[in-house]
Amino acid sequence: MADQENVVRVTRLAKKRAAETMVQHLQQPNKKRVVLSEIQDLSNVGVNQIEDKVFVSEPMRPKCKQITKRKVKTSDDDPQMCSAYASDIYDYLHQLEIEKKRRPLPDYLEKVQKDVSSNMRGVLVDWLVEVIDEYKLLSDTLYLTVSYIDRFLSVNVIPRQKLQLLGVSSMLIAAKYEEISPPDVGEFCYITDSTYSKKEMVKMEAEVLKCLKFEMGNPTIKTFLGQFTKIAQDYKKNNLQFEFLGYYLAELSLLDYNCVKFLPSLVAAAVTFLSRFTLQPKSHPWSLALQRCSGYRPGDLKECVLIIHDLQLSRRGSALTAVRDKYKLHKFKCVSTLSSPLEILDSFFEDTRQ
Repeated sequence: MADQENVVRVTRLAKKRAAETMVQHLQQPNKKRVVLSEIQDLSNVGVNQIEDKVFVSEPMRPKCKQITKRKVKTSDDDPQMCSAYASDIYDYLHQLEIEKKRRPLPDYLEKVQKDVSSNMRGVLVDWLVEVIDEYKLLSDTLYLTVSYIDRFLSVNVIPRQKLQLLGVSSMLIAAKYEEISPPDVGEFCYITDSTYSKKEMVKMEAEVLKCLKFEMGNPTIKTFLGQFTKIAQDYKKNNLQFEFLGYYLAELSLLDYNCVKFLPSLVAAAVTFLSRFTLQPKSHPWSLALQRCSGYRPGDLKECVLIIHDLQLSRRGSALTAVRDKYKLHKFKCVSTLSSPLEILDSFFEDTRQ
């Protein structure tokens, strides 16, 4: 009798697994399949509508970063904030983000690439946002993916036909690093409408890993944004609208090639500045607490803030809609529909005493 009961249980379990597999198989065709192999240089993206800034050979590091050790304020009531070690942790993360091996060249499109433009990069990242949403992946995977792409393009020349292959291969690596159940190679082939074979994708994956020297962990904008967001709210009850607005602006910054030259911590600080300005345009967007934690004065953030502000107002990248559409949803408090003043007062980029 015991053997018969075990057989029945095994049979029922097998039927259940077969049914789940069939459901997944039937749902698979609903995924969007896109071919980006012939990416065109869009003239209406808006990246080139504003004069390009002068690129420097080193990542943007303001002088104040070398002066003070960051004092990170944390909530003693929250054990996950590691209040006893927070300052040391963030100092370590800042040291990691400035290492040359973890940084892309700020002008790699001009110095290295011959067939890839900033508009093409923007189209690729915009599509990757859709892929992340399609497979319900973490935003951490998106940030790492874009980091891998920029680092690879800094040292390897590729034709535009291989740009999508680089994108999905980078996401494959990032998903393996961040996700509990990452999509397999076949699913990434499917999402590109089988433009590339599994063999091609695995080969590109190996090339990217070799380029990264297997240094896959990297501080990203999100690494710093969470801490800055908590400090900006002074550890009061979480304002979800403020949090989602920060995530929205951070993902917008990934679209623009001009943000590549900035350190992730600086972009996170600029995003926090602009989020506060959007919700409270008459108040100074910065504070002494944020300055002590981030190491940035308001003036250090000006260039980055203005670029992201243009993205927010669709004066840049107006044809790239994936991030904007994503954050129009009610679950994200419709933050992409929020408007901010067209101009930011120069006085807001002066030091604050509050």
